[in-house]
Amino acid sequence: MEETREETPQDLRNLALKVAGLLEEAGQHALHDQLNPRNLAQPSTENADRGPRYKLEVDNKIMRFMSARIADIAHFDGFWTTRPAESRPGQRYWYIGKIDGVINYVRRMSEWAVTAALFEFGPDNEPKPIIGIVHAPALGLTYLAARGAGAVRIHKTAVGEKRDKVVPSMTSSLDGSVLSYGMSFIPSESQRALDVASSLAGRPADIKRVGPVSLDLCKVADGTYDAYFEPMLHVWDIAGIAAGTVVVWEAQGTLSRWDGERIHWRHDNDVVASNGLIIRELQHYLQQYPWLDSINQR
Repeated sequence: MEETREETPQDLRNLALKVAGLLEEAGQHALHDQLNPRNLAQPSTENADRGPRYKLEVDNKIMRFMSARIADIAHFDGFWTTRPAESRPGQRYWYIGKIDGVINYVRRMSEWAVTAALFEFGPDNEPKPIIGIVHAPALGLTYLAARGAGAVRIHKTAVGEKRDKVVPSMTSSLDGSVLSYGMSFIPSESQRALDVASSLAGRPADIKRVGPVSLDLCKVADGTYDAYFEPMLHVWDIAGIAAGTVVVWEAQGTLSRWDGERIHWRHDNDVVASNGLIIRELQHYLQQYPWLDSINQR
């Protein structure tokens, strides 16, 4: 009988690099569509009280392309969005995200990304992302990370490709820090983000609002930001959260809910990520604006 070789962190890193290549190819198609002068999308009027919704044909293109090509690279058990109700320990599912940062995309800004994350079910039958890839085509940036193999940032320029190990900042206090935050269209959710940002006034050197979540998380991982927070990221944000989370973990940053509990991969989450040195200070402000029961019951 042929002996089965155990999977190593380098094996996962190699898999991540292969999938990143596919994601970069898909991203080029998305960038081409963004630069096309025709109108990309109009907001839907459905559920107008919850903010505009965009339906992009490019999302369908990305899903079709990645679904058709990823199966040629390695064995897996299916896709996250079509997985069975119950999964066994060891089973793996890819989550290919739609455009993360759709408002930025349709407004022809550069800060948007395509994402992919590989989930594995553990012995406790709970899923956990073990590979994360975040590709920002308009920025020429790709972040990728694999369990136990660290995180890397790949910057492609006209003169070549540069690869850097991803490490967070060493900022040890909120004073003089640079933070990022996100917010939704839903007033009761976005107000919490604004309240936290307002309460922090006078301590950080700057508080950015750029998005999307996947890139914000990666920018905490690489030290661009010292921390990032956002209330009520929804289940449809999980692809971007999961991809960015692996990058943060492998860079030795921290990521959790606002109350310090772990991220739940099947539900909405208040998310905070940091360099690990200022999280306690920041949580003091976050916990002044707890998850509201009225929101939790939506």
